[in-house]
Amino acid sequence: MTDEEKIKEILEELRPFLNMDGGDVEFIKYDEKEGTLYVKLTGACAKCMIQDDTLSNGLLGAVKEKVPNVKSIINVPL
Repeated sequence: MTDEEKIKEILEELRPFLNMDGGDVEFIKYDEKEGTLYVKLTGACAKCMIQDDTLSNGLLGAVKEKVPNVKSIINVPL
């Protein structure tokens, strides 16, 4: 399984938690060379005041646990 496939699988596992708060996350791309994951937060997460915390502590932490090559996460704006 590639890193990108693992990342997509992890995001699918996290999706229900975001959905409970009216939000969601979309995979945009993974730049393997730079270790950067690009996602788009949607729904309530798109305008949430703690969006940065969700990205860095929630999503990035969970992804890095299983895919240590991921170094950063960027939310692609709407």
